[in-house]
Amino acid sequence: YFKKLSKKLKPYLWLSLHDMTPNVVSDIRAVYCHNPSPFYKINLNEFFLDYKFALFSWLYKYLYKINITKNNFVIVQQEWLRDEFIKLYGVKNVVVANPNIEISIQNEKTIEKSDKTIFFYPSFPRVFKNFELICEAVSLIDSSYADKYEVILTIDGSETKYSKDVFDKYSQYENIKFIGLQTREKVFEIYSKSDCLIFPSKLETWGLPISEFKTYDKPILAIDLPYAKETVGNYSKVKFFSLNNSKELAKYMENIIDGCLEYDETQAKLKSELSSSSW
Repeated sequence: YFKKLSKKLKPYLWLSLHDMTPNVVSDIRAVYCHNPSPFYKINLNEFFLDYKFALFSWLYKYLYKINITKNNFVIVQQEWLRDEFIKLYGVKNVVVANPNIEISIQNEKTIEKSDKTIFFYPSFPRVFKNFELICEAVSLIDSSYADKYEVILTIDGSETKYSKDVFDKYSQYENIKFIGLQTREKVFEIYSKSDCLIFPSKLETWGLPISEFKTYDKPILAIDLPYAKETVGNYSKVKFFSLNNSKELAKYMENIIDGCLEYDETQAKLKSELSSSSW
């Protein structure tokens, strides 16, 4: 239908905002691609926990491909996605346009500080969100720390098959608080009382909680992946942990509790020539 519509409208620019590239007539054609699922390698266990995501990931790889080379520009959110699109689809004019994130903390409540170190991970429970890595790290933390910390996770086992699997395996650990999905206002309230954000997600186009938590100038433990490093940018209180290394994460959590964590030096990744800082 869009081809018929484009002939009627005779547009100078046709900008597709949701991944797909329709076959239209326009002087300039561009597509905004914000779904990273084609670049995720799902394992067998994750397939059974969320087969719909696995099929969606596979299908999206081919949906992206339809007509993509007919675009004058392909727009993505980060440099790592730009590299992946060039590699997978052979497109050339890939524009990196970081999200314009404006965070204003208003009417912040006075929250009584806990005597425990609070770790927080806010996210919707999809298989690539990697909640289990944090839970496994808790199982490895020395018992002498038992009364010194708590971990707050925004799942309670009722949301998805994946969250139920995580809850069933780790709900016996008293240091983990499974609080379920929260409003945005509540998330910021928990940010205020938290001492450290943990962000172990294995797939993101950005990683919004990282940007949000940076405004509090508090420690962040983030997974050592390209998207996370780009989102963190220049920040003096971050430590990156290796993919699937729960023992390393447990060690860094103990360091946070003890106040002796050595942070990583960070540097914002330089953008390619084709980039935009504003829409």
